[in-house]
Amino acid sequence: MIRRRVGFALMIAGGVMTTFAGSRYVSGAAAQDRARREWDAQEASDAFDKTLAAVAPRGDVAIRHGAPVARLQIAKIGLDEIVLEGIDDDAMNGGPGHYPGSPLPGGKGNSIISAHRDRHFRHLGELGLGDTVVTQSGTITTRWVIVKRQVVGKERPVLFPSRTATLTLTTCWPIRYFGTAPDRLILTALPVS
Repeated sequence: MIRRRVGFALMIAGGVMTTFAGSRYVSGAAAQDRARREWDAQEASDAFDKTLAAVAPRGDVAIRHGAPVARLQIAKIGLDEIVLEGIDDDAMNGGPGHYPGSPLPGGKGNSIISAHRDRHFRHLGELGLGDTVVTQSGTITTRWVIVKRQVVGKERPVLFPSRTATLTLTTCWPIRYFGTAPDRLILTALPVS
């Protein structure tokens, strides 16, 4: 009788955990679909594109949390994602997150994009020096080449301002780690002239 109750309790617990995990993935997919629709609407509006490209790199306009701010494409790993403003769990559940306060990709300075290792950046570890990345933000399309790859402890500061256009992609490391990952994978890219 006790075995039966324990078995039933474990089945219920498993069902609850599976439902929670599934709902997070479904809500993330819905957020990414919503972001892609918003991005497409923004692309269709030349006035918005020109305004965003003109003012956002200067940093004097606040961008709404969760708003689509860029498109990130990495052909080598089949990645084509809409980047959302913010790096909290809600923003990064829907797509890679743009670090608030950093310039948009293609602008002067270090643009930082982060994503979860088990979602949008699950193949980021396959990239190395010389691989290319394409970003689109407003009317600015930039092709980048990865020039630095490093794995560092999660407490070590590695994100620094830059005077020149730089793109930094970050995710937890190792990719296939169970639990809270102890390190971070940092990829630094510079624009291809």
